[in-house]
Order: sequence, then C-alpha cells, then structure tokens
Amino acid sequence: MTKLAEILEYNQAFVKNEEYKKFQTTKFPDKRMVVISCMDTRLVELLPHALNVKNGDAKIIKTAGGIVSHPFGSVMRSILVAIYELQAEEVIVVGHHDCGMSAIDPTAFLEKVKQRGISSHDLDLLKNSGLNLEKWLGGFDCVSDAVKTSVQMIDKHPLLPRSLPVHGLIIDPATGKLDVVVNGYDVIKANNK
Repeated sequence: MTKLAEILEYNQAFVKNEEYKKFQTTKFPDKRMVVISCMDTRLVELLPHALNVKNGDAKIIKTAGGIVSHPFGSVMRSILVAIYELQAEEVIVVGHHDCGMSAIDPTAFLEKVKQRGISSHDLDLLKNSGLNLEKWLGGFDCVSDAVKTSVQMIDKHPLLPRSLPVHGLIIDPATGKLDVVVNGYDVIKANNK
C-alpha cells in the first residue's frame, strides 16, 4: 500500500467517526499570535505543548530552520496576513538546537540535487537568473544569531505595526525548554524611550 493510500484509508475512518469534531475552531487565533518555527519532526507536537498552544490558539508557519529569509517572501507575507486579516497581535520566532539547517553544506546539497536527476543546465539557468544558489541554500552557524536575524527582518518590515511585539525563542528539541533570545516587549519599550 502506498503512503497516499494509507492516508486516504485512515482519513475515511477519521471522517466517518467524526474525529474532526475535537479540532473544530475558527480561523482566528484565540491567543492572537503567529509562530514561525522549523519544520523539524521533533517539534510537530512538542512545540505546541511547550508553548501551551492548542488547536485554534495560534497561526503556525513552518519553514526550514524557522528562518525568515526574505522581507518579501512567502513567510513574511503569511505573517502579515496573520496580523492584518486574522487578528494576530504578536509574533514569535522559534529556532531550535541541533537544527538541520545549521549543518547544510550548499555544495553537497547541490550534488544531491544532481544525483536526483536535475541537470547542470537547469542549475546554470538558475545561477544565470541572478539567484545565488549557495547563499539561498545555506544554513546558519549559530541558532541564536539566526533567530535574531529573523526577528529583526520581521520587526523592521515596513508593513509591520511598530507596536507589535516580535519575540525570539530557542527550544530544546529533547526537553521542550524555551530560552528567550529577543523579548519583543523590551524592544518596543527601548524604541519608545
């Protein structure tokens, strides 16, 4: 049986047994926050529990490394939609220790791309378009610095309200312990002095 067939078989029973009822909520986050975190499998259930977030409490955006890599990319757009259309009033960026993005070697990554059948011609087209593939695929050396950089990119965005706190946290993927890297309330206070 394929993975898709397994999913669909399970889903049929899920719907028939009305198991969805325990997850019903509105599209507006009850705790009025948007969380940006890594797509790491260890965080799927751990992160919401560590943040005391249940279904319906927050908008959660998953991206490799929990990184906001461009001020006008899809992650930033999602943050702005959460704020202006879905009533989010705080942003929390959550990085984590032992992140796969800290170990990404763009050169080795591109070799894997070639091994999976992507031609050098296609890679050259991307490079000739002005995209710096190595930079785009690169990870980070320090999770704390990566969180700070993402927080600053969000906080300095021209469409972000100056009164909206942007926090930066690091979670331990083994224990769920959270450490504060940036306290958005303190940043707002310092900016208003």
